Amino acid sequence: MADVASDLSFSRFLKFWRKVHSVSQEELAHRVDSSPRHISRLENGSSRPSETIIEEIAKALYLRDRDRNHMRISAGYFPQQAKVDFHSPELKWLRKAMLLTLKAMDPYPATLMDSGSNILMVNKAWVAIYQKMIPIEKLNEVNNHFDFLFSSVAGKITSGWEDTLSMILMALKQSALMSNDPVEIALLARFIKHPNVPENWELRASKLEPMASFRVEIELDGTLKRFFNVSQTIGASGATAYVSEPHLTMNTLYPEDGELDLSLLLDQKLTHPLLFY
Repeated sequence: MADVASDLSFSRFLKFWRKVHSVSQEELAHRVDSSPRHISRLENGSSRPSETIIEEIAKALYLRDRDRNHMRISAGYFPQQAKVDFHSPELKWLRKAMLLTLKAMDPYPATLMDSGSNILMVNKAWVAIYQKMIPIEKLNEVNNHFDFLFSSVAGKITSGWEDTLSMILMALKQSALMSNDPVEIALLARFIKHPNVPENWELRASKLEPMASFRVEIELDGTLKRFFNVSQTIGASGATAYVSEPHLTMNTLYPEDGELDLSLLLDQKLTHPLLFY
């Protein structure tokens, strides 16, 4: 049976970064208080690195978060990315870009949310379509996408909403299992308590293929309309879009019927605390 360590790409990353910085195995061993033999074994794949030595090597080779996390991933460890506030001054450029993107999405309803499913921005089409279902004063209180789906909207999505909620919970559960992040664990516990969650959500979700996009049926003016619900991950800074910070997702509804003109919904004054144009 092949050595598990020999199948890891960590050895290639280690050799690459050591040569980029012109650091010998002996010098690297000295910097991380190890032995040249151990560095050699890490580099030829005959030994698996610990999380501790990965962090020490990253520090010794002056690697920033992106490259440090690539090394962690290459060794089979979950990446670690410091949380970044979407509203921080240095991300003004990103907020502007997201605002322009949401505006360009009209007349298709779209929301931008963070890793906790907190809604950061919405577009006019999102306000227009949901204020037809929900009293405007209630809609103005909506600030979390999953809370919104689990409660207010669940009754309006008449095609397989139980599966949708189950899949959301499974995605949250697996992310929490992977990261062991107390914030993610608390978020999952909160959503599981929603009364609309099926009792057998784990088993239901296990039988479904995970999809970032799926069909939903929404009642508009007394008629059921089918939409494609599409989620896209947006990366700003990080090893991959999956662990990018801030970790953003844009959710958009596209009508299955190409003849359905949603632009008519925009011919009215639209306001919402998270609509910024």
